[in-house]
Amino acid sequence: MKYALDSSSSVNSYRIVYFQVAPESIEYMGVADASSHCRGRAVMVTTPVDLGRVQTWEAYPVTWSYSVKWIRDPKTTWSERWNVYVNASRGEGQIHWFGIINSLMIVLFLTAMVAMIMLRTLNADFQKYNSTDPEETETGWRLIHGDVFRAPPRSSLFSSLVGSGTQILAMGVITMVLATLGFLSPANRGLLVTAGIVLFIWMGVLGGYVSGRMYHMFGGVNWKKNAFYTATIVPGVIFGVLFFLNIFLWAKHSSASIPFLYLLALVALWFCLSVPLTILGAHFATKRPPVQHPVRVLNIPRAVPPQVWYLNPLFSILLGGVLPFGAIFIELFFLFSSVWLQQIHYLFSFLFLIFIILIIACSEISVVMVYFQLCGEDHAWWWRSFLTPAASAFYVLLYSLFYFVSTLKITSFVAAVLYFGYSFCMAVTIFVVTGAIGYHASFWFVTKVYGSVKFA
Repeated sequence: MKYALDSSSSVNSYRIVYFQVAPESIEYMGVADASSHCRGRAVMVTTPVDLGRVQTWEAYPVTWSYSVKWIRDPKTTWSERWNVYVNASRGEGQIHWFGIINSLMIVLFLTAMVAMIMLRTLNADFQKYNSTDPEETETGWRLIHGDVFRAPPRSSLFSSLVGSGTQILAMGVITMVLATLGFLSPANRGLLVTAGIVLFIWMGVLGGYVSGRMYHMFGGVNWKKNAFYTATIVPGVIFGVLFFLNIFLWAKHSSASIPFLYLLALVALWFCLSVPLTILGAHFATKRPPVQHPVRVLNIPRAVPPQVWYLNPLFSILLGGVLPFGAIFIELFFLFSSVWLQQIHYLFSFLFLIFIILIIACSEISVVMVYFQLCGEDHAWWWRSFLTPAASAFYVLLYSLFYFVSTLKITSFVAAVLYFGYSFCMAVTIFVVTGAIGYHASFWFVTKVYGSVKFA
């Protein structure tokens, strides 16, 4: 046990800056109680005691003891006590750099595809469509210009998911920026979680504004109901799972359970602050004029022709989710280890870089898949732009199963339920965040493309 002088105190007082526990297994010969174990003969054993021979626990007394060795550390101060964990995390920097290089290769591959589409295919399309008779060039993505901005089915649900994803995305970006700059130190226990909850509540204004703006664009009229969906669907799913898991912790009398009063406080913050702020953001959105599309929507929807096999919705969505997952799967190992193996994750700069790469990967894969879909004269791109990058959450669940089997040694049913419950909450968060990124990128792309061509 190391201690250092407390410089903030006027008297000579000390604080613990480092401790290390070395467990030992000792089998005492003779009477094993606190009064006589010092006089008995102790033998160090390297194998566990065979408790199968013992009929009852009471028939095998166990003596517990400990000793402490105090060492004064003149070099370490109270503010520097976490450096030992930070330096240990820096030893993983090479693996993090490998993950970043792997993610960059994926992003460069997607960027090359997008550049090829933009510089060659789209440029050729623009020249052909703008230089000839429009009636003679009604093919490909130009043919569906009257339906490409038609409202998708279940537009209220779609708007709510995008709004919630944008809210969590903004919360995550701000939290990681603060952590990278050193404002959220692990020395302050629970500060990171507290900052995330506070930012999520205040970002409800942004989530409600984005959802309300989209709902207004789709021609919706009941904006209050849509705003309530935005504030309750995703948080409600996560809170429901956490409450279900907390029941198991309460039944086991675990210290990791959330007290009931804390749950009530979270519900109060949710419905007294987050929901009103989301409705306020939606109210601001309804006061603005609706989004103006570059082309008008026709009254009669156009039938979607049969698609080639690789543009099948299920296949293209699952294929598109592989690349965003490939950009983050190495970092997932460190995140899972920090949560389940009690390891310190302090390399927020690497985490922030991976998050930026994830945003780029989701944007580019969504744009590429939407362009291929429009070239196939399929105008139902709204949900596809969301679900393509959001499919990476499915692979996160598969990875959590692989990590459970290969790394963790969990035999308890309750512990397994907790693991998969928290993994499901993580997957839901990744689902809405990556989906919102893909939608925003695809909407910008479709708007720019159809705004660059002259229509009759």
